[in-house]
Amino acid sequence: MSHAIFDDLRSRMENFRRSEQKVARYVLRNPEEVIHMRIVDLASESSVSEPTVVRFCRAMGFAGFQDFKLQLAQRLATGTQFAQFSMNDSDSVAEFSHALFDSTIGTLLSVRDRLDAEAVARAIHALASASRVEFYGYGASGAVAHDAQHKFFRLQISTAAYTDPHMQNMSAVTLGPRDVVVAISQTGRTKALIASVRLARDAGATVIGLCPSGSPLADEVTLPLHIDVHEDTEIYTPMSSRIAHLVIVDTLAVGVAKTRGPKLKEQLEAVKKSLATLRFDEHDFDAH
Repeated sequence: MSHAIFDDLRSRMENFRRSEQKVARYVLRNPEEVIHMRIVDLASESSVSEPTVVRFCRAMGFAGFQDFKLQLAQRLATGTQFAQFSMNDSDSVAEFSHALFDSTIGTLLSVRDRLDAEAVARAIHALASASRVEFYGYGASGAVAHDAQHKFFRLQISTAAYTDPHMQNMSAVTLGPRDVVVAISQTGRTKALIASVRLARDAGATVIGLCPSGSPLADEVTLPLHIDVHEDTEIYTPMSSRIAHLVIVDTLAVGVAKTRGPKLKEQLEAVKKSLATLRFDEHDFDAH
């Protein structure tokens, strides 16, 4: 299922003029309505002029508004489009919560459709055979790094997560050829993270990158897993890339668990059993 028009809209958002961004956001949020609109209607709903709508369509590579509507209608006919998140101050809780969920689902579907399965398989093989795995990230990506460490330490792999540049550098220079670093970044442009990745590679470690294609980080790592999530810069925009990174980490963890076989399954069952004493049984509350 192609997401070409919508992905193209998201990727071009920052390059549009401010007035054209209004049109793009309206289209992403209301694609079904747009295909039935006249140019004057879209201009009015987007609070722009009719020439702005024409410029927007031509900037997208279409001959004009009718050509754009035709391609949009064909895309919608192939399946459901989950709109880019956008919120007005007048939106109710139900409206903006539904928009947020739809936007996140759309992001996950787009990442799934673009994911290189062979690259994921190579990453799983590297992780499954590693003697040590370390996760690097900052900010929201740092939270993903800690989540990844939580998942992977149960797989009988020595793991750690670092979100401080000093700790990352010290970690990197102590690695060896059998070790793996997973560098996580939504932008792929964090200088400190790239510096740590270079140190890890110089030490002989394999570096897996969860980052956008064409980014500086993607060029530095050994095995890039391209996660292209075009997020708007509006103040209320959620970090859908964080959710996509979490799902990719889950995919890698499941792949490693499958690779390591029955003995690991016994270990995971033992871990689960060890947690039983920390929880109340359901029947403890039945009488109340």
